[in-house]
Amino acid sequence: MTNGELFSMAVKAAENSYSPYSKFRVGAALLAADGRIFTGCNIENASFSLTNCAERTALFKAVSEGVREFKAIAVAGSSTEDFRKPCQPCGACLQVLSEFCGDDLIVILSNGFFKLSDFLPLRFGAENMK
Repeated sequence: MTNGELFSMAVKAAENSYSPYSKFRVGAALLAADGRIFTGCNIENASFSLTNCAERTALFKAVSEGVREFKAIAVAGSSTEDFRKPCQPCGACLQVLSEFCGDDLIVILSNGFFKLSDFLPLRFGAENMK
């Protein structure tokens, strides 16, 4: 699976977005260590705090299937049909991804790929709970 193929899957996942309020569709494609891919889209709610992002939708689907090891996630977002502008994960998604994926998770955006630690260098984790 190439970065480009995974990003294309994220764009495809955005087609299922339920975003009647923001009109900003986001899709994510999460590559598990075993090669399975879990996709997700953003799902809005009139009570905005109940909205779920694409990245967390994909991750929660994977975790609910018993998957706990991941290699990469691609994220694509746009209010148009043009997904060339980068759409990085929000703070909540970065925190949740760090819980399950670790600092070395590859984050694929339209403008390249990064490590999760590039976005969240000082994460709050299990070590902070002791």
